[in-house]
Amino acid sequence: MDKFLLQQQVLERLAADLLQAEQAAQVAHEAATHEENIAENKYDTLGLEAAYLATGQARRAEAIRQAMAHWRQFRPRPCDASLGIQLGALVGLINADDQQQALFLGPDGGSMKLVSGDQQVQVISTEAPLGRALLGKCEGDEVAIQVGPVRQQFEVLWVL
Repeated sequence: MDKFLLQQQVLERLAADLLQAEQAAQVAHEAATHEENIAENKYDTLGLEAAYLATGQARRAEAIRQAMAHWRQFRPRPCDASLGIQLGALVGLINADDQQQALFLGPDGGSMKLVSGDQQVQVISTEAPLGRALLGKCEGDEVAIQVGPVRQQFEVLWVL
């Protein structure tokens, strides 16, 4: 798996998300300022609601721009076994049910699934509970996180 290709996929996905957020903000702004949405009484809130939506979409677009800047500055390095898992690591995990997963620890923008060859790779940040728990771990180490009432355990299979 090539970390730089995964990074490019993340940037492409973020660019698509940014375009969508900017378009949604524009549509909401147009709805907020359209003459038909001018409030005629205190109960007529369509324009106000559209303005709130436009503001939210603009904030979302700004958050995506920030994530893109972090990913552009990010330089994944080869794994250093003496440091254990660090930002930029590709990690293979197996859970108690023998289900394997590959993770890419990035600076931002979790919840993104990418494909590298025939393998699916989940992008997570070091701010995510699992990302935080993985920091400093090495191949063969066990990692446990608490998700609500459920305790999840994993073994680190490999680190790149």
